Parts: sequence; structure tokens; C-alpha cells
Amino acid sequence: MVSLKDVTWKREGKAILNHISWDVNENEHWVILGLNGSGKTSILNVLTGYQWASSGVVQVLGQTFGETNVPELRKSIGWVSSSVDDRFSARGTDTALEVVLSGKHASIGLYEEVTNDDKIRAKKWLKELHIESLENRHVMSLSQGEKRRVMIARALMASPDILILDEPCNGLDIFSREQLLETIQTLATTKGGPTLLYVTHHIEEVVPAISHALLIHNGSIVAKGEKRTTLTENNLEKTFQLPVSLTWEDERLWVSIKSKTKTREVGLYELSD
Repeated sequence: MVSLKDVTWKREGKAILNHISWDVNENEHWVILGLNGSGKTSILNVLTGYQWASSGVVQVLGQTFGETNVPELRKSIGWVSSSVDDRFSARGTDTALEVVLSGKHASIGLYEEVTNDDKIRAKKWLKELHIESLENRHVMSLSQGEKRRVMIARALMASPDILILDEPCNGLDIFSREQLLETIQTLATTKGGPTLLYVTHHIEEVVPAISHALLIHNGSIVAKGEKRTTLTENNLEKTFQLPVSLTWEDERLWVSIKSKTKTREVGLYELSD
């Protein structure tokens, strides 16, 4: 699905990504974990062709960058992030249904003819994500959690092979976060669904269906592989630069910070503040 071979990306002479080699196979769902500024979003930009690798080989869905039509390839990749939310919020006039329909052509707004089949498909995704009652509401009037679900429905309109979720829980309260994570768990366990690449610095967001983890620090890979063998105290301490203790509960991982006087249980929401 994705193959990065010895990829380096430099900006103004500084290496932002250092010799990244990473493979994502079918039937795998990955979390990409790291502090803010560690290079997580840069990896996404490289594999979607918005940033061109300074060196190395990038292959996505069997296509090698430099030998393929990258804009056409992007139609097979769904991307959910707050930056996309902001672009629709700036327009201010789109309804939830219109936003989802725009996902067919990955446009910000509707500029192509909308067919009845398109509307049926868009309403199907709204229903699947339990937000069918919002179809005629303007996106600006929705809560953060509702917006995220609309954007996921939009990304799914084009039947992507890969779905990138770039810190989708940012700005959500704990109730809305858990609702969204339940939705993501369902997507990841749906037969024939897209491969998920979930980017975050909050380890408690790693839902059970996530099978693999990529840990990044200062543009370099700390560890990668199956979730249970990769998300260890040693690897996470290197990634987040703090001593931690880990607890697995119902296939979710929770973090405690070690200190000289006591161990303080937190999620990485608090840890990152």
C-alpha cells in the first residue's frame, strides 16, 4: 500500500525527515506517533506528493513517484485534518450533505454535476456515521465532533484505498473523542474498508483495530512494527522524551508518567500540554 525507501526530506538545508524506510501492507492499520514537530505530517505530505522527497524512493498503491500522475493517485487517498475543516469553515455556506458530496472530486465546494446516485451515496455515509440528521445543517453550525464525522464521510465518498486521519481528535472533549474513536474502530474493522493511517501524539487514541505503530522523533524512526511489540516503555520514552509506565486495558494503551516522588497517571492530552 505504501513503501518509503531511505526517504530524506530537507527544508532550507535542514533535514526534516532522515532516511525513513517504512512499508504498509494490505490489511494493516497504522498509528504514527510522535511529539509536535517530530515529522509526522511531513511523512504524510511526502506520501501524498505535496512535498517531494529530497532523496529516496516513494511508492504508493504500486505507483512510483516520478513515474506516475500524482494528482490522479491522490483520488485514491482520503485525508481528514483540521486544515480541511478550516477551508470549509471559511466558505461558511456549505451544508453537511454538500461537503460530503464534494468528496467525490476532492474539491472544496461543488463544481461538478451532482447525480441522484451521488446523493444516495452521500446520504448512506451520513447514515453510517450516525449524522444523517445533519445533512441540511451548515458546517459552521456543527460541533467539532460532528464536523469530524462529516469530513470522514467526505473522505469516504471517493472509496479511497487509504484513509489518512491527521490528529482527528484535536479540539474534542472526552465524550466526543470517544464517539469518534468508536467510529474509527468500526471503519477499521469493516470488510473491504480502506487502510488507515492514524496520526496523533495521544497514545490513548490507539483503538484496538490499529495493528501497527510507527514511532517518530526529530524526523527519524524510533521503532516500527506490530503494535504490541512496538509500543513499549523503552520505545515510547525515546519518542516522547519522558519516563513512562504502560497499562493495557481492553486492547487500549494508557500511560503513566514516572517521577521521583510518585507515578502520575495521565493520557498524553495532559502530557503534551
